[in-house]
Amino acid sequence: MSVSFELHAEPRNDMGKGASRRLRREGKVPAIMYGGGKDPQALTLEQRELLHNLENEAFFSHILTIKVDGSDEQAVLRDLQRHPSKPVVLHVDLQRVSASEKIHVRVPLHFVGEDVAVGVKMGGGMISHELTEVDVECLPGDLPEFIEVDVSGLDVGDSLHLSDLKLPAGVTLVELARGEGHDLSVVSVHARRGGGEEEAAEGEGGPAAEGEGEGES
Repeated sequence: MSVSFELHAEPRNDMGKGASRRLRREGKVPAIMYGGGKDPQALTLEQRELLHNLENEAFFSHILTIKVDGSDEQAVLRDLQRHPSKPVVLHVDLQRVSASEKIHVRVPLHFVGEDVAVGVKMGGGMISHELTEVDVECLPGDLPEFIEVDVSGLDVGDSLHLSDLKLPAGVTLVELARGEGHDLSVVSVHARRGGGEEEAAEGEGGPAAEGEGEGES
């Protein structure tokens, strides 16, 4: 993983909606951290620091370092509640991770080669993304920042499925592990709707039909 993320947290004792509203007015974010064989811990995060980190896509699929009470906890982001109209985070759920225990994390897909794909450049087709992220299982140390999907070789009518993805060592796809029928389509190239048919229709009935109408009048 090429980048790292840290969040500074403080233990939170005041609970309830009223306490949470007060924290938000002070530029704080109520949070909870659970898992890892420990009791859940209520925390307070800095709104500004959190929003800054959220600008980076990798924040959602990385192991985060949570600094609290003079110690570091490793965790992943599990849930994030945002205000419906304001750039404000209302609540955060964090899950502790252990270096020896596998975790499930949603990882983004990065598509490359779209502008030179055979079906686009030579066939005039369009790229269609059926998935933009996948749920992976791996040890924290093997967690990829993203999974690259090369579509440069796809022609019109071709597609790539989950089983076609090239995964880093130690990483598996949760959906594929569910068995037959779960090899979902990830990306495909399809013909542009109407293109050739519309041109043919114009050639057959467009200008000719207009000429016939003019001759009869």
